[in-house]
Amino acid sequence: MPLDHLPRPQWLTFDCYGTLIQWDEGLQAAVARILAANPQSRAPTPGQFLRVYDEHEHRLERTPPHLSFADISREALRLTMRDLDLAYRPDDAVMLTGSISAMPPFPEVVDTLASLKRAGFRLCIISNTDDGIIAGNVAQLGGHIDRVITAEQAGAYKPSRRIFAHAHDSLGVTPDEVVHVCASPHLDHAAARDIGFRCVWIDRGTGRQPLPDYRPDATVSTLDKVTGLFQQAGWM
Repeated sequence: MPLDHLPRPQWLTFDCYGTLIQWDEGLQAAVARILAANPQSRAPTPGQFLRVYDEHEHRLERTPPHLSFADISREALRLTMRDLDLAYRPDDAVMLTGSISAMPPFPEVVDTLASLKRAGFRLCIISNTDDGIIAGNVAQLGGHIDRVITAEQAGAYKPSRRIFAHAHDSLGVTPDEVVHVCASPHLDHAAARDIGFRCVWIDRGTGRQPLPDYRPDATVSTLDKVTGLFQQAGWM
């Protein structure tokens, strides 16, 4: 349903990595450093490496018992390097998680968050990560974030209902009282479809495709275009 037919939300929730923070760019750079330290005659490209890594990461997130994101990242890295006949070193995992925490926001993000705060929205991040990892990213967001909900706090990873239920309970809202802003169709769109909260997709041209059985309430290419969308809806 178009946003202008819906009530103004009190809270805006955001996916972090890929939506606010430059995830693909930062992860590619981290993997390039790992591969440079593991010279092979037929070394994979960072893109090939990450396709294998993503499969392991997402499988581990869905497999009980619940593990911290740091542990999942470490194990996904180890398994990826095993599959690609690369030598795994524990220091590589430390570098990878450290690089995630240092990933910067997209250029338009801080100013856009400031505009949304001035308009009276409260802002919350819901992210598949640990508190200690995301702290470095949140510190770069200009002090505009009111709450941060992580998989560590909820004991569950997206697209599980549990992490969103934990977020909505913590914020004291029902799903129809928030709008979620995200760039990750396979995680956040699946939750929006199953739970029924409103969702704006930031399609940054990464090639990620929406789910065949779900359509977000609105789609824009960068976060700053959300303000125009909300102005059209009469929310700003």
